[in-house]
Amino acid sequence: MANSFKTLKDGDIVRAALPILHNNMPFIKSISKQYDDRFAKSGAKNGGTLLIREPNQFTVRSGWTMDVQDVTETTQTYTMSTVRGVDIEFSTNDLTLSIDDFSERYLTPAMTRLAAQIEKVVLDGLYPYCQKLENTTFGTAPVLADVMAAKAFLDQGLCPPRDRYLLVDTLANNSIISDSKSLYNPNSEISKQYLDGIAGRVGGFNLMQSELTPIHTCGTRTTAGTCDLSGTANGDTHLSVTGTNGEVYAVGDVITVAGVYEVDPETKTALTKLKQFTVATAYTATGSAADLTITWPIYKSGAKQNAYCADWTAASAATVVDLTDSSGTASTAYRQNLAYHKNAFVFATADLEQPKGVDMAARAVMDGISMSLVRDFNITNRTFPLRIDILFAYKCVMPYWATRVMS
Repeated sequence: MANSFKTLKDGDIVRAALPILHNNMPFIKSISKQYDDRFAKSGAKNGGTLLIREPNQFTVRSGWTMDVQDVTETTQTYTMSTVRGVDIEFSTNDLTLSIDDFSERYLTPAMTRLAAQIEKVVLDGLYPYCQKLENTTFGTAPVLADVMAAKAFLDQGLCPPRDRYLLVDTLANNSIISDSKSLYNPNSEISKQYLDGIAGRVGGFNLMQSELTPIHTCGTRTTAGTCDLSGTANGDTHLSVTGTNGEVYAVGDVITVAGVYEVDPETKTALTKLKQFTVATAYTATGSAADLTITWPIYKSGAKQNAYCADWTAASAATVVDLTDSSGTASTAYRQNLAYHKNAFVFATADLEQPKGVDMAARAVMDGISMSLVRDFNITNRTFPLRIDILFAYKCVMPYWATRVMS
């Protein structure tokens, strides 16, 4: 029986391309996604930003006397400015291909490459917002004990027990599977280990493998500096740090300050572990006090309190910035495996306005991911140049629901 071919029509290509892209982005598939169609509507542009409400937090009264507190809702801003796309050109003869043949020849390799680029951009942009596990053996693949430490970290952050994921590279995956093989697992999970090399669920996490997990290169700093927190106000996103002249704190480096501790998110009781601060902007020390920008604001008191110090006013320049067990050896690269809850991160896409007067313009949305396709005719070469675009933004919104498991 002869094959039955049809001419590719508006929507055929983008509807075939989007599932391929979606299935090749395991990290983005596992996190919260938002979709906004306002960008595509003339007169309804919102300046390229989206807003998401942060959870409200309150203080608790002690005793009978009423102490009313204002409810001030806060938001985080997404800037819809990141675009990734892939461009293809094909001949008029290719229009007679079936969609399956067209997918195999053009869409699958193009979407696989595009998916990898988007995953890398998002992972590289998000990991600096995550703290890291304490007592990690740098340069060594994580084992089951590290998985359980990640579970404890998320538990302390009051992370919901469901929808937790652990994204690791191949070596980490092999190490965790080997270390957990003697434990009881349902037959279905054991089958996944042998058939797919994926451990299924370990320590309350859905374990996933990706070679796109970020690699962080530590800054050049080798000595501790000093930090003056005496003038730090609630909501500040910087620390006054004095470091050795010429030493660099890289984006994503983690530092701790002696005497400053994490707090329980609900009770605000001081925990036994030091408060971690992650570097948001590369900082080169000059030997004098200067502002080091951190990824998350510091709150010393109130409903949003996230740090404790016995005496903030006495936390002057004598307070030491401890770098010994925070980021690893200077100028050394480490793999950043991630343990996280689905809602720790958000990936948002928006519809792009479709042009008029072209050969083809189409959009499709799948699982909160919007893709735009435009095709036109090149009269000089009798070819059809085609572009596929995705406009997106990403954000870490719940930092206590994600942590780095370095190796």
